[in-house]
Amino acid sequence: MAVTDLSPLSLRRAPARRGVQLLAGLALYGASMALLTRAHLGLDPWDVLHEGLTKITGLSFGTITAIASVFVLLLWIPLRQRPGIGTVANVVVIAVTVDLVRAVLPDQHVLAWQIVMLVGGVVLNALATAVYVGTRLGPGPRDGLMTGLHARTGWSVRLVRTGIEVVVLASGWLLGGTVGVGTVLYALSIGPLTQALLPLVTWRTGAHEQEQHQRSATA
Repeated sequence: MAVTDLSPLSLRRAPARRGVQLLAGLALYGASMALLTRAHLGLDPWDVLHEGLTKITGLSFGTITAIASVFVLLLWIPLRQRPGIGTVANVVVIAVTVDLVRAVLPDQHVLAWQIVMLVGGVVLNALATAVYVGTRLGPGPRDGLMTGLHARTGWSVRLVRTGIEVVVLASGWLLGGTVGVGTVLYALSIGPLTQALLPLVTWRTGAHEQEQHQRSATA
């Protein structure tokens, strides 16, 4: 059994390693968004809204993503949610990455390539979500809105998330965002995929690490 390294040097390196994991996860998330937008087979609810806003404003996808994130963060204020470093990084890194990847990735019109990019985008999105959420350095703006509403209203997380995404999806569709088979695939698969990957990349608390270390030492 592997022994958890709790040496002073390892503990000093932990914040830096978590920061690298956070940035990597957010960059991968932005790349996954770019893949899905270029596949043109349907987007997740928030990106349907982002695409719709992009079409009516002429702003880049990343710029709209950042503006929407800031607006959602303003909704945190009455919910008394507190952002972390991961929250701020979420706004900046994803917005920059999605525009950079879209700049070099052309639109796809051949069905085979569209399917490849759709499936790849969904899987990469799940991996990216697990990687950045696993750092425990602060929720993304949209996740924080969900947990804040849950805490303030007492409604279940599932109900709150479903309600938010239905409103966002409908608004994005009315604005011209792409809804399709990719939207359905994302909705059905992103939860199970992320849940399966989270245990592999989640940082444990110090107390939990100490407990694991003691168990490993006596194993």
